[in-house]
Amino acid sequence: MNIALVFAGGTGIRMRTTGKPKQFIELYGKPIIIYTLEVFERHPQIDNIIVPCVAGWEKYLADLVEKFHLKKVKKIITGGVNTQESKLKALNAIRSTCKDNDIILLHDAVRPLVTEKMISDNIMCVKKYGSAVTAVPFTETGIISDNGEETQKTIIRNTLYIAKAPQSFYFKDVLRSHTLGQNMSYSITIDTVSLMTELGEKVHLVPCTTTNIKITTPEDYYIFKALVDLKESRDIFGM
Repeated sequence: MNIALVFAGGTGIRMRTTGKPKQFIELYGKPIIIYTLEVFERHPQIDNIIVPCVAGWEKYLADLVEKFHLKKVKKIITGGVNTQESKLKALNAIRSTCKDNDIILLHDAVRPLVTEKMISDNIMCVKKYGSAVTAVPFTETGIISDNGEETQKTIIRNTLYIAKAPQSFYFKDVLRSHTLGQNMSYSITIDTVSLMTELGEKVHLVPCTTTNIKITTPEDYYIFKALVDLKESRDIFGM
């Protein structure tokens, strides 16, 4: 099986909203998380979707899943106090039904511009190499500064990539890594590919477009809106 774990545990402090967590903010009457879930729902290779949800919003999400007819969402669980805990809780929640070589795709609820191709490429990459991290080349000059005031070093940008999502692995490998990650610092284990790399694993890169953004600020929301509007214009006018 191919299982998507779509994490909706954030509260969205940087979004500066006073009500809903960022994943439930709407665009044209549809919450951001639904845009995300619909891509996985439509993908023919995705069998099940599991959603770790911010505490107190589980029923709200369940109602949305029903309203938008998302049949592949099999479980909504309460997320942990941080990303690492949410991932381990989600993996343990499917432990009794997963086989070692089931493919797990980890994705952010607030990354709604994931495409069918990105999902397909992740699945194919895991089958070929055993792992996948969706990534884009770094296009700016990288600067290291210990104090935030002066440069200590610049980094050659053609060696740098920005890790995005999905990040995909065989179930046995990602469960083992996140179990080991309980004894490591939170700063290291917040991201699965960072955890895997810290544990000495090689993770294969899967290219994606720069539009695969994570919505964490109001500016991100308006970029998302512009990209949705552009796609709609292309669909209508054949642009």
